[in-house]
Amino acid sequence: MGFVLDTVGKLIARYLQKEVPGYEPFTPSDPERLRSLLQQGDVLLVEGNNRVSGIIKYLTQSTWSHSALYVGPIDGASEPNGEPHVLIEANVGEGVETAPLSKYLAYHTRVCRPVGLSFEDRNTVCRYAINRVGFGYDTKNIIDLMRFLIPLPIPQRWRRRMIALGSGDPTKIICSALIAQAFGAVRYPILPRVTLAGSRQARREILHIRDSSLYMPRDFDISPYFEIVKPTIERGFDYTKLHWADTPKPPREVAEEDDPFPEGVFEAPGLVPELADADGELPVAARQTAEPERIAAHAI
Repeated sequence: MGFVLDTVGKLIARYLQKEVPGYEPFTPSDPERLRSLLQQGDVLLVEGNNRVSGIIKYLTQSTWSHSALYVGPIDGASEPNGEPHVLIEANVGEGVETAPLSKYLAYHTRVCRPVGLSFEDRNTVCRYAINRVGFGYDTKNIIDLMRFLIPLPIPQRWRRRMIALGSGDPTKIICSALIAQAFGAVRYPILPRVTLAGSRQARREILHIRDSSLYMPRDFDISPYFEIVKPTIERGFDYTKLHWADTPKPPREVAEEDDPFPEGVFEAPGLVPELADADGELPVAARQTAEPERIAAHAI
């Protein structure tokens, strides 16, 4: 029986991971800028293009369907061409793995950076994730896989639970749960539940850590404790240096003068008052403006 369940589970996982043709990101990041920008502890959100990504986007109502933790070069993990593996991620049907950054350079991505995290805690977060490389994904758990095959509309209040549905085995982790557990190891908040306690005179906030299985990739994007870092802006952006296809060169007055609109070159036309017509009636616009004044005068 176990062999049958494992075989069916592998078939479902293979189907879910098949890429959907025709994907083209609107704003892929510049590879070199992204490489030079990432720091240990950064969360890389990815807009995936396989079948399971589409289901996750629907259930989470978000652009982001996958998340990976940047930990820097990992000893003994590299591509055949020598590129080091720098990401830790958990994939359906595969479990916790390492990956090179080039795996997601062609995708729409976003960098979420924890704010104020100390060097020691940052190292703890990365080490936590690295130590879980090899944790598997139990394909025998058909119910766990079937959550990604439901095409019917799901009420919003149940969608987060659909992502968390599974066996509950701590060694069987999805992508966002793995990263949430890593930050939970140093008690860094993502989206904690906040309860106000105490008297009216002295209230205090108590942060409750959510169960890691309830986290979604988008939670790192909307978290008030993570900074959104954009490679193009972070490394210097000057809109005046952009070359547009329809205007290969800037206008002469813009290129040569500090002020593209010097005084005396462009003069705004003066305002012409509206005059009454031959019968002494004001134009419609003028009557509408004058009407409140007339009413106010009668009121006095």
